[in-house]
Amino acid sequence: MRLHCSNVCRTWTHQSLPACSWRADLCIMTRLLGYVDLSEPHFVAAVLAIVFNPLFWNVVARWEHKTRKLSKAFGSPRLACYTLGGAILLLNVLRSHCFTQAMLSQPRMQSLDNPAVYHVGLALLGVGGVFVLSSFLALGFTGTFLGDYFGILKEARVTMFPFSVLDNPMYWGSTAIYLGWAIVHASPTGLLLTALVALIYMVAIVYEEPFTAEIYQQKASQAYKRS
Repeated sequence: MRLHCSNVCRTWTHQSLPACSWRADLCIMTRLLGYVDLSEPHFVAAVLAIVFNPLFWNVVARWEHKTRKLSKAFGSPRLACYTLGGAILLLNVLRSHCFTQAMLSQPRMQSLDNPAVYHVGLALLGVGGVFVLSSFLALGFTGTFLGDYFGILKEARVTMFPFSVLDNPMYWGSTAIYLGWAIVHASPTGLLLTALVALIYMVAIVYEEPFTAEIYQQKASQAYKRS
């Protein structure tokens, strides 16, 4: 069954704007799905990598926070954090490889295959790269790779750029990079996978932020008791 996009908001005078917007979003997703073979092995591998990575680092980091077994195994919290960070970097390289192979194995979208759109993709790659790199420089290695779960805590909340303009800039910068990469390749498969990346990051934020806030509340409470 095909959804005809030209009819999506034909009855807009009788419907609310949010309903029209929802139908338009559904139309866009349906059109993208028309280009994508969801059972193609490279696509399946990319989906698994996108879902697995944040699940892996959240499960391992929470386990470490609860048990301190990684810190004990490696002899120090810092070395354990470096090891987990290295594993996350390798997993992210694998995810990007799977993402690219999924795009290359499926059709391009002709409406995206033009110089203007290509340059938009390059711009998104640049913006995303700035957010990711500046986030890393602001947080440092342990701050980027879950050091607070290992007991390596910042003295104060980081408020310098890019945190001064955007919450979770590492995640949204990464999403912008994937979006730009998909657009550069005129790939509907890449656009669909980017939507999944954004969704998984939003779920990760919901779970990570309250837990991280609790860690720092515990630190503040312990400092208050000592004083």
